[in-house]
Amino acid sequence: MHAARSRNCLSDLLHCQRHWRCRCPYQLSPARGMTRGRSVKDRSKKKRVHALEVATERWKVLSKVLAVVDALKKEDEHVTPLKRLEILRPQLGLVKPHKVAHFVRRSPHLFEVCRDSRGVMWAGLSPQAEALVEEEARLLEDHSPVAAQYVTRMLMMSVDRRLPVDKIAHFRRDMGLPHDFRTRWVHMFPEHFRLVRLEDGEYLELISWDPTWAVTELEKKASVSTGDAIASSPGELSLPFPMKFPPNFTTYYRFRGKAHHYVKMGNTEQFQKVTYLSPYAEAKGLAPGSPEFDKRAVAVMHEILSFMLEKRLVTDHLTHFRREFVMPQKLMRLLLKHYGIFYVSERGKRLSVFLTEAYDGNELIEKCPLVRWREKLLQLTGYRGRLKNLGKVDVCSDSDEYLLGHDDDDDVLDVESENPDDILDDCSISDDSEMDLGDADADEFCRD
Repeated sequence: MHAARSRNCLSDLLHCQRHWRCRCPYQLSPARGMTRGRSVKDRSKKKRVHALEVATERWKVLSKVLAVVDALKKEDEHVTPLKRLEILRPQLGLVKPHKVAHFVRRSPHLFEVCRDSRGVMWAGLSPQAEALVEEEARLLEDHSPVAAQYVTRMLMMSVDRRLPVDKIAHFRRDMGLPHDFRTRWVHMFPEHFRLVRLEDGEYLELISWDPTWAVTELEKKASVSTGDAIASSPGELSLPFPMKFPPNFTTYYRFRGKAHHYVKMGNTEQFQKVTYLSPYAEAKGLAPGSPEFDKRAVAVMHEILSFMLEKRLVTDHLTHFRREFVMPQKLMRLLLKHYGIFYVSERGKRLSVFLTEAYDGNELIEKCPLVRWREKLLQLTGYRGRLKNLGKVDVCSDSDEYLLGHDDDDDVLDVESENPDDILDDCSISDDSEMDLGDADADEFCRD
């Protein structure tokens, strides 16, 4: 009897909990407030910017193609046994039974596959890819002075006026640094910085302070539009940050007749009015958590993203610089809070952050020659960028299908199959493609 009463009480309690959850607008709400959500995946589908999600997918495919291209570039005559490319499997996000050969053969205009007299399969760059490699070398050389300025300005923003080379290497591809960045490039600009070896590793250290470079990109744009002179030394700024929302965005949504805020406009307006220190000014005296501290952190992230070729970064690369740039520990929360200045995409295994003002739809407003080079490379892959499953985070994306070859007529490829000529015969490119994110760098491949 006592056990039966206990079960009845437990049943009533669970019923009340379910009833309460059904009546709670926050639980039933299709979207969580941006300032409340601790995870990117807590956001509603309505909070996602479709155009920037498409740009993320496109970049994920390109990053993996560049990983294979970089690996082949460092081989003699740009040719290597296909089986040796399997070391790139983790970087390409491949799971068994799929192999790197699955990915290589889906871009026959970039990669060529052949078999020698012993039956060993080899992979190399196509003539079109060879021409693009030579063009990239020229563009990287031309871009070096600009990249040197951006690296120097990052040193000027840092607390100790020095940054670990290993951390700067995270930005190599995003900033357009050459492949010999560690060995040759760091010694090319002795008037700006030098390489120093400390107990915990190698660092780039600032040599001279250039006051003309201690000006933020926001200040430059404001000076051009208003004609005002730029301050001679970095200090307090009151410039508002440009904000851009998707066309269908509203500052609130209605649920059962009640208005729930996406972005609290009062808080946003108040934030824009707060004065803040320039990223190039001394910031050791700021109190963590204060409005001035947070706004300066936003200014630092805005400045760093402005240095990138595509005005986007993997969020991990930003979090590595918390101490050097005096940024808050919970950096992701700050990025999510300032929706409109930044946009965080969760597609793939690692998150990406965009500078929203730099994009018109899914295209960059200003494209440097290196970005246009990447677009030409992507065109040779046959990837069309058709984005499906926008509201689903845990399912395979179009780029996963592109990488793994999830086509109805696509047979599983085996590098050691009895008929290796099948690799050469089947070179169809799927129109439905997507992919998984990974910052692919071929240095490990070359050191192996």
